[in-house]
Amino acid sequence: MAYKSLKLWFDEDLAAMLADKILDGQAGFPKSEFIEYVSQRIPELELKDRVEIIADGLFHFLNKEYQQALPDLLEILGPENEEETGMFTNYYWVMPIAKFVEKYGLDYPELSYRALEEITKRNTSEYAIRPFIVKHQTQTMQQMNLWAQSENFHVRRLASEGGRPRLPWASKLDIFIDDPTPLLPILRSLKTDPSKYVQKSVANCLNDILKDNKAIAQQELESWRPVEKDSTKWIIKHALRNELKREDLWAMSMLNQVYIK
Repeated sequence: MAYKSLKLWFDEDLAAMLADKILDGQAGFPKSEFIEYVSQRIPELELKDRVEIIADGLFHFLNKEYQQALPDLLEILGPENEEETGMFTNYYWVMPIAKFVEKYGLDYPELSYRALEEITKRNTSEYAIRPFIVKHQTQTMQQMNLWAQSENFHVRRLASEGGRPRLPWASKLDIFIDDPTPLLPILRSLKTDPSKYVQKSVANCLNDILKDNKAIAQQELESWRPVEKDSTKWIIKHALRNELKREDLWAMSMLNQVYIK
């Protein structure tokens, strides 16, 4: 992926790429009409709107109910991403498929969970999962707790990143700003995770909680002592970074206790 603004990769060339991938598995997809649909609508749009236009075009030109169209898109995902990077470079083109699930799959949560699990192994489902949390909170949190136990680090990361109350470039999750306690079992499950990718997500989720529910976050972190794992120590230090910059007395005391041998 040569360097240029990320939004500029979501254009008629990407539409052609997706059409070709679909045509490899099934004949009859109207490639030229799909490309024209995208090219006419994207010139003045920013990244998120470009992604949504492409997702809308896929839904329109696949011309099937969501349940029938989804397998056609999952079929083109290709090999999983084995690295902690590359989601927005090698696998940027998967973003419209995640948006497709987010926008058209909300009434089919079980089917969509399976799709988002596969998508996040290549790109990310951290944005697409959020409407499911709002509409199907209990069911989705049960699924995210299962994801926290996955052997795949991308899926484990989704369990914590998708529920962040203040995820950048996403709408706030007011339900977790009001009450973040449904997130705590997930963070507890992941506090010794060996993947730095997952550790950073757990720390960032705790950092979000500290902004709105400091007492809850403090109580949770206190319950993690004694801290034996270096991974947990790193998570705590990264989660407390804003408090440490402000020289918050509790945060400094917590960190000193964490690093006492």
